[in-house]
Amino acid sequence: MEYSAAMIIEPVVTEKSNIMREKNKYIFRVLLQANKYDVMRAIEELFQVHPIKCNIVNHKGKPKRVRYKMGYTSHWKKAIITLPAGEKIQIFEGA
Repeated sequence: MEYSAAMIIEPVVTEKSNIMREKNKYIFRVLLQANKYDVMRAIEELFQVHPIKCNIVNHKGKPKRVRYKMGYTSHWKKAIITLPAGEKIQIFEGA
């Protein structure tokens, strides 16, 4: 698969991800087809930083019921990007 900035869907902004950001770890929601090497290249291209490591986590959809029908929420994939000390992604830093 060709890597591009379109591989990154959105940043995950939660209480836990804010704590991880202090350790230079940033969390993004990515396409289901993405692998860690493509995600690292896309982050490097998009934010001009040099990732050290990328961990990928697959989240399965949870069962949900709407009236009489059973269904599932969508599956999604999360990437945890580790940056070297001293580098930061500017969109997360204060406004």
